[in-house]
Amino acid sequence: MPVRILLLRAVLKRSFMTKQVVEPENNFDTGLLNGGPILLFDGVCNLCNASVQFILKRDRKGIFRFASLQSPTGQALLRFAGLPTDEINSTVLFENGTPYLRSDAGLRVVRRLSGGWPLLYGLIAVPRPLRNRIYDWIAHNRYRWFGKQESCLMPAPEWKSRFIDV
Repeated sequence: MPVRILLLRAVLKRSFMTKQVVEPENNFDTGLLNGGPILLFDGVCNLCNASVQFILKRDRKGIFRFASLQSPTGQALLRFAGLPTDEINSTVLFENGTPYLRSDAGLRVVRRLSGGWPLLYGLIAVPRPLRNRIYDWIAHNRYRWFGKQESCLMPAPEWKSRFIDV
């Protein structure tokens, strides 16, 4: 396993938004990660679903694939990365086998969208603790501000192939 993934796992276990320590799953079929970036999102969160719709409309090259955190693939990817599967308050972007969370995930997504959105990647210069504090504040309030669904929403037929476990 690459050293950068092991180091990232160690950092995530200490700094993630939970005290739960999760052992990484080493028997995961990593072939899924070879098909391009996968964005895990909260499938019952209205803000998260709107964000996925936003990305789909601006990802004209079809770079990103999606899975809800609650789906079997989402749960397996979280276990693979050594992240908790029951209380996660972040989108997770798997890019080249490496998981990115919180503001890092969002900024890595916008840099690959069409239009002027990649300019927002310049915010990567803002110190990560400050970016993540803002991210965490929004994540903490997302259900109150935007609401939530009883179950994961189904994608539109034209985007169904971009979703895993649908």
